[in-house]
Amino acid sequence: MSPGEGTAPSGLLLIDKPAGITSHDAVDRVRRALSTRKVGHAGTLDPMATGLLLVGVGRATRLLRFLADLPKTYFATGLLGIETDTLDAEGRVARKREVNVSERELRAAMAVFTGNILQAPPAFSAVKVGGRRSYEAARRGEPVASPPRPVRVFAFDLLRFHAPSFDVAVECSSGTYVRTLIADVGAHLGCGAHVTALRRTAIGPFGVDRARPPEDPGRLLPVERAAEHLPSVTLQTEEARAARSGAILGPAGVGGPYRVLASDGRLIGIYRDDGAKAVPEVILASASGAS
Repeated sequence: MSPGEGTAPSGLLLIDKPAGITSHDAVDRVRRALSTRKVGHAGTLDPMATGLLLVGVGRATRLLRFLADLPKTYFATGLLGIETDTLDAEGRVARKREVNVSERELRAAMAVFTGNILQAPPAFSAVKVGGRRSYEAARRGEPVASPPRPVRVFAFDLLRFHAPSFDVAVECSSGTYVRTLIADVGAHLGCGAHVTALRRTAIGPFGVDRARPPEDPGRLLPVERAAEHLPSVTLQTEEARAARSGAILGPAGVGGPYRVLASDGRLIGIYRDDGAKAVPEVILASASGAS
């Protein structure tokens, strides 16, 4: 634990990001509201998008990376017949085409992009290509070629179709771009499409129904909430003391990162098995036993 870290505010916040600001802007508003600098977020939202942003404060910032891989749920509106350079309504119109699509054809196109798929990130995204953010090159008009990567779309459901507009619900793995999903559906149908509205409603077990505006974030949830979704291993006294010092332990036989708890249930830190040993990734509790 860093000097003074124990006295600073720490915890997890569920923030409902409004449209028109970046995720970084939302974090800045939380900083001002709580009068603290150590604030970060997991899972960036585009400026036009609204919805759930997980924000860590103080010691909880050290756990944000374990939230990054949680599945996400979105509601989006797509518009057939118009392509934009950003794949959303904030971009420049690149092409317009006639729309002659039935609901059955739209559902069939959406099915093509459900399940395990390869998806190329948008040119206007924060993905790094050649050591630079993709959007930096795209803004300069330079060609951007981000290689496709595997993502999983658990559900891609049509909620409403009133041509050329349609509403969808998407449940997907981390790293999936809903903008690209909508654009790919439009390309498959031969008319193009872009996103006109996007809202994230859930990240893993966290829902936007409990979220608050960044200017009024409310009470901090316990730091431990940021790791609750991870499996846990409870240690007895001697092992717990060693873990608080960041010691190498015996493997727990758990795949991926897992919580290491004291016998009273308090979170000591996050470990990961590495062959015949378990190594610490984050230690939250001090050697004295305080957390």
